[in-house]
Amino acid sequence: MQFHARTIQTDKMTPKDIEKYQNRYNEQDFLKKVTRAARKAGIKVVYLALILYYVLKSPKVKTADKGKIWGALGYFILPIDIIPDFIPVAGYTDDLAALLWAFYAVAKNVTPEIEAQAKQKLHDWFGDYDEAEITIEKNPKDGGDVDVQG
Repeated sequence: MQFHARTIQTDKMTPKDIEKYQNRYNEQDFLKKVTRAARKAGIKVVYLALILYYVLKSPKVKTADKGKIWGALGYFILPIDIIPDFIPVAGYTDDLAALLWAFYAVAKNVTPEIEAQAKQKLHDWFGDYDEAEITIEKNPKDGGDVDVQG
């Protein structure tokens, strides 16, 4: 998934920062947050959250990878985080950084079936959308910053 425009410094948030939110994740709160925030957060954030959600549901995923996802989704669920979600435009950038970190950490578990499930749910919630808005580059070249356009 390639995002452009402003840059999210994923190195500002460490894996330990994200993983400490594992105990905040539960499926009911996740589904409530993602459906409530879908339009405000934007299709990119929602797509990443859905990809991680469906990876989490796969029985083939190792517990260590599930822990990374629980941390990122737990952070996403929190009503108060580094950049409060109610701040226009910037409110979900920290959530996006956490979701991107988890995505890249577990990308080997993202199958075409998981991508199809997430895309179908996006279609259910957003209707028709431009696939270019959700294209994810699974192997970032530099492993550092991720450019985000939105």
